[in-house]
Amino acid sequence: MRGAPFLLIDAGNSRVKWALADASGALTQSGVFAHEPASAEAALADEPAWSSLPAPGSAWISNVAGDAVAARLAALIDQHWPGLPRTTIRSAQAQCGVTNSYAEPERLGSDRWAGMIGARAAFPGEPLLIATLGTATTLEALRADGLFAGGLIAPGWSLMMHSLGQHTAQLPTLSAQSARGLIDGKSERDWFATDTPHALSAGCLLAQAGLIERAWRELSEAWSTPVRLVLGGGAADEIALALAIPHTRHDGLVLSGLALIAAAGDDV
Repeated sequence: MRGAPFLLIDAGNSRVKWALADASGALTQSGVFAHEPASAEAALADEPAWSSLPAPGSAWISNVAGDAVAARLAALIDQHWPGLPRTTIRSAQAQCGVTNSYAEPERLGSDRWAGMIGARAAFPGEPLLIATLGTATTLEALRADGLFAGGLIAPGWSLMMHSLGQHTAQLPTLSAQSARGLIDGKSERDWFATDTPHALSAGCLLAQAGLIERAWRELSEAWSTPVRLVLGGGAADEIALALAIPHTRHDGLVLSGLALIAAAGDDV
């Protein structure tokens, strides 16, 4: 339905983000909810606030969280707007000004693809290194002409800490929430810790920062031009504290990219 807003859904590994976008692609309302609430009470509290939304004309979904989350999303959409047309996006060879360098373009994660489309629109004509800091840390190298030159994938900050706690006998298993309290107020002069939880949280944090800084320097040298580093994701606040290079925050790249894909699809 032309002119109706788009419902945009970004189902990541840890949570689901959604937004409503108008025909121009501008996000008008947004929210976050869990994949699977822990209890019936939590389910009521975590229900997305869709009842008061104007009826969308279509839903556009990026889902990297699997079939169970896809089924829950389908049920939620049908609960509010039965029969709403919906598209679960896949990465393409080229779309919305971005060209995919993967030999098998569809194997690139849909969130990474939508995020690059959103980043190119946000920073047109600039070479970019896009760092998304969630369950996994992903880095995308996007040339000024929109060519996705390639990327890197590593465990995210929380996953690093969890893995160490699970696979070593004498190290604690730290959650991101507890680790945030440990590093609060840190400066680069006092990262070296005198207790194990602080050492674990700071060590994994600096590992993330080191990966990003090395990738940024390699890319800037290879392209012989300044590269804008764009940070987003749930751990961006903490990792930004440890970075010694300039960076720009943008936490809505996937949803922004979905809005552009939806607008382009609506015009077909």
